[in-house]
Amino acid sequence: MNRAELAAVLRSARARLQPHDVGLPAGTRRQVRGLRREEVALLAGLSVDYVVRLEQGRGARPSAQVVGALTQALRLDDDDRDLVFRLAGHEPPQPGRVGTIVRPSVLRLLDRMSDLPVLVLSAKGDVLAWNPLAAALQGDMSAWPRHRRNLIWQRFLGSSRCQAAALPGEDDAAARAAVGTLRAAQARYPRDPDLARMIRELRGGSPVFDELWREARSATWRTASKSVNHPELGTITLDCDTLQLPDTDQTVLVYSAAPGSPEAAALDLLRVTGLQRFPIASPGTSGG
Repeated sequence: MNRAELAAVLRSARARLQPHDVGLPAGTRRQVRGLRREEVALLAGLSVDYVVRLEQGRGARPSAQVVGALTQALRLDDDDRDLVFRLAGHEPPQPGRVGTIVRPSVLRLLDRMSDLPVLVLSAKGDVLAWNPLAAALQGDMSAWPRHRRNLIWQRFLGSSRCQAAALPGEDDAAARAAVGTLRAAQARYPRDPDLARMIRELRGGSPVFDELWREARSATWRTASKSVNHPELGTITLDCDTLQLPDTDQTVLVYSAAPGSPEAAALDLLRVTGLQRFPIASPGTSGG
């Protein structure tokens, strides 16, 4: 492990990112360049103290799981991800695992679509990236534990609030589609340990999931209508279009509403008021 070089690479990667790059509102009175350490810790599911120690070249060698969480939170491309793994004394992830790195060009797409809620999902339903309007609509997904930042897990095992935020108002057909999507992912990535672990957890924790799993059906993310039960605006039914990224096996979900509709008016209101609700971006917060 090269602690000093790892610390320098992590600090540099954090400084290159802005809050909107990772779906967080910027807030005011920011005193650091790039993301705050608190924001990186939240996205990676780590403590702030742990991130501080890594950036200062202190502490024990991070596990491969922790390194993977950091490289995903910092939106590193494959080359920079592999560098961080090697600096931490680990071999980079091998082929045959579900891809969790979102291309910079896709992140730029999210930036340009700032007037619509947009998510990027992995092949197994991990929420890999989102823009601030998606967080305002569906809840602060950075607050979900990192290993629970998955729409299918939230659908079957999340709290009632997370279920409402992730896949609200779904009928049996949609539940079957969610399970089928996971089964299709298993067929493509039979050696992915995180995917296998999540399937075991879902089958053991949700009788509904287990029953649907035993039906042995396959599916993919498809365009549909989604009803979001927003705590302040009530139920909003939106069109949800899926854009496939076949080379990375990822899916972009885009929520929209017909011009002049009540749902379009609700999105307009959300753009004005919804981005002010997250404490991580509150005025006066500092870090780094």
